[in-house]
Amino acid sequence: MRLYYYWIALFVFVIDLITKKIVEYQMEIGDIIPVIGDFFVITSLRNKGAAFGILQNQRFLFIIITLVVVSAIVWYIQRNKHGQKLLLTGLGLVLGGAVGNFLDRALYGEVVDFLQFTFGTYVFPIFNLADTAICIGVGLILLDSVLNMKNENKETSETNGQPDGNQPERPLH
Repeated sequence: MRLYYYWIALFVFVIDLITKKIVEYQMEIGDIIPVIGDFFVITSLRNKGAAFGILQNQRFLFIIITLVVVSAIVWYIQRNKHGQKLLLTGLGLVLGGAVGNFLDRALYGEVVDFLQFTFGTYVFPIFNLADTAICIGVGLILLDSVLNMKNENKETSETNGQPDGNQPERPLH
């Protein structure tokens, strides 16, 4: 069953790689292709920093951090025997996205970004599919944590004889 989560990571990695190569070979840096008016455009950009262009020119820092994160994710997936599907799916998405951006950084010292959204006068920082997978993966991991906390609170209140989590009723005098 764990192999399934590696397939998710591989799928993300391959789709990310293909889309980056299309942008890299079909567009010049700075080219713009409107998809939905000015709201969504494909823009060819190279990013030497992290998400949203922060920490520019910190290539080796990102490589080290990515190696640690990827190792931790693989270790956790291998060790996990409980089948927490939401958590493991999130980890698979993060793993695929992290490896996708890692490859760009390791080989070229920069990441190909191309997805741009504009909300009125605000232009959201340009990103790629690896970034998207990482954000969705982190969202699933957080959702899994919230759901687990809710279940744990429910189980705790049930063991205390309070199935709904409310305070016990006080007798009326």
